[in-house]
Amino acid sequence: MSRFWKIALAVIAVVVIAAVVIVPRMHKGGADAQAASANGEGEGKDQPPVPVTVVPVAAQDVPVYLSATGTVQARNQVTVSPQVGGQLMKLNFTEGQEVKQGDVLAEIDPRTIQSQYDQATAKLKQDQALAATAKNNLERSQNLVSKGGQQYVSKQDLDNLKNTLDQAAATVVADQASIRAAQVQLGFTKVIAPITGLAGIRGVDVGNIITTTTSIVTLTEVHPIYVTFTLPEKNLDMVRSGMGSDGGQLMVDALDRIDAHVVSTGKLEVINNTIDTTTGTFRLRALFDNQKTELWPGQFVNARLKVRTVPNGLVIPAQAVQRGPDGDYVYLVQGDNTVKMQAVETASEVGDSHVMIGKGLKLGDKVVTEGQFRLKPGSKVQPLAPGQVPAAPTAEELQKAKNKNSGRQGGRRGG
Repeated sequence: MSRFWKIALAVIAVVVIAAVVIVPRMHKGGADAQAASANGEGEGKDQPPVPVTVVPVAAQDVPVYLSATGTVQARNQVTVSPQVGGQLMKLNFTEGQEVKQGDVLAEIDPRTIQSQYDQATAKLKQDQALAATAKNNLERSQNLVSKGGQQYVSKQDLDNLKNTLDQAAATVVADQASIRAAQVQLGFTKVIAPITGLAGIRGVDVGNIITTTTSIVTLTEVHPIYVTFTLPEKNLDMVRSGMGSDGGQLMVDALDRIDAHVVSTGKLEVINNTIDTTTGTFRLRALFDNQKTELWPGQFVNARLKVRTVPNGLVIPAQAVQRGPDGDYVYLVQGDNTVKMQAVETASEVGDSHVMIGKGLKLGDKVVTEGQFRLKPGSKVQPLAPGQVPAAPTAEELQKAKNKNSGRQGGRRGG
């Protein structure tokens, strides 16, 4: 026999031996797998129900909000400057203090204007004396004419005397006007607060010579105060409908931008009369009493405008809503305690922890809020109320599970 045939026979012998040893083992493994599948072990059909927290869909009146970033603005802000120049003698306010309208904020040296007032007063007395002399002269001349019927004084002299009296009277009136002007200027040496508000940082120190262009301080009114914000133009009709034809006011909450708690509540005062064509938004302004100074000019807040209330809206916890490739869904518990994936549409947020469902659920439906990560469509569940924990397994259940585990381990050792 040639060497080639010897090698060929050896290879055939090895293949036959391998077939005799391996095929029976493969057959046994397949039979074991079929038996396990028949017993429900392969696909988990007999697995215990998954404990999950379940909440029914509830109905409640749901407020609908529109939210935007807003800016706090002072209702009035005035830069206080003097109306006369001079040396600043005194400041009667403290920076950051709230001053009242009419309070004296600063005092300017009044001596120069006081002297002008005194001069005007003295000139008035002088001109009043001249006017009295002119009046007496006119009256004496008129008395001479009336006595005896003879013309002792010419008509021209009488006219001159009358004109002199008129000139003296006009001079007195001018002097009185000068006195009033000096009084006004003298009053301007005391700088008065034009509004009630908080005093800012002063712009000048005592002792400086100031002019009418000098800024002494800025007063900012904070009681009440404005919050302005913008919304997309698509919301304009909703806002206008909420206000109604009777001019009713909508409520606006100012929320802190850090922890989103309500800082203050006010009312929508005005909707701007134009839409910004560059941004497609319109501007709104709300008025807040701000009695405790919760809001500060220049502060950024989250403005939340309540436009309407939906009666009997369907509400579920926000954690029940899951996001999938085809949109939002929830695990809906069916009558046989199995779950299915139910597509839903959320309409709006309800507080910090719930959402209103616009489509996909009905009142009384039960949705899973905790334990979704262990579920798939068709999974058997053990519904639990919020805060409830699964009951501890009984001794019989523990023994059954132990026997089942022992059987599986024995089968693996036998293989």
